[in-house]
Amino acid sequence: MELSDIAILAGKIKTNIEKVIIGKSAELELLITALICGGHVLLDDVPGTGKTVTAKSLAKSISCDFKRIQFTPDLLPTDITGMNVFNQKEYRFEFREGPAFTNILLADELNRATPRTQSALLECMEEGQITVDGMTRKLAEPFFVIATQNPVETSGTFPLPEAQLDRFLLRLRPGYPGIDEELMILNRFILDNPLDALEPVVSGSDVISARQSYQKIHVSEPVRRYIVNLTNATRSHSDVTLGVSPRGMLWMLRASQALAAISGRTYVLPDDIKRLAAPVFAHRIITQTGYGAADKAAEIINKIVGAIAVPTEDPTADMLKQ
Repeated sequence: MELSDIAILAGKIKTNIEKVIIGKSAELELLITALICGGHVLLDDVPGTGKTVTAKSLAKSISCDFKRIQFTPDLLPTDITGMNVFNQKEYRFEFREGPAFTNILLADELNRATPRTQSALLECMEEGQITVDGMTRKLAEPFFVIATQNPVETSGTFPLPEAQLDRFLLRLRPGYPGIDEELMILNRFILDNPLDALEPVVSGSDVISARQSYQKIHVSEPVRRYIVNLTNATRSHSDVTLGVSPRGMLWMLRASQALAAISGRTYVLPDDIKRLAAPVFAHRIITQTGYGAADKAAEIINKIVGAIAVPTEDPTADMLKQ
């Protein structure tokens, strides 16, 4: 796939999702960015703001397998990964695949499950594989996890541990729509649910092809240094007890390339880094106010972005040297 084709693919997906979702253009672009670069997304917002509908709309826009898991406190790890079941007729064990064996997985209300069950997703998200009883099985490509959680509800929930949060490329908090947008929602849904009529506009192989091509996007040396400076600034900030890891820095690089690709450019701009800073970095730091303080973490990241000098060189200046 050519780099110009990635922007066309992203535009098709976004336009299709917007047949259902209203007023979330910026969030949808970031969601597609994660899809292209192979990251995973945590939709962290109050109930009723369209988290699950957004995930379903994305899944229906791509012609590939989709499964949903409703997380509850009694959910077991094998309910996600699958398990070996003894076949008495054949007198042998057979593996029954869990819902994680899919292309797009919606992990609904992830923080309602126990940490043991949450950790069952770690290998899936990081390695693209599942190990059960010593046997490792690869997951299908593309594999993309969209998880949701309610940040204001604490009864019967288990906050995601740092290791689990770090597996998510982005944490998005869409928020409530505006008044005009809410009126448009009523008008759109007054007769029927447009999600029911949504049809695929791209294939899973298109997504795989985009994932193989987007890394050709040029990232100049000043922009790479800008990413490093932002990462290091999170580790020395007075309000941060644990800063962004090298893995978070690498994900910022990949996400900026994907964002540039879906924007129709062949190079990354500093503005791409600034736009991605809070969604990529905020959930990867622990603040003095305590783990999980999402608003405080995003505020700190935005202050760091404002304090670090932005590269002023032409981001395409060193392209001819490569």
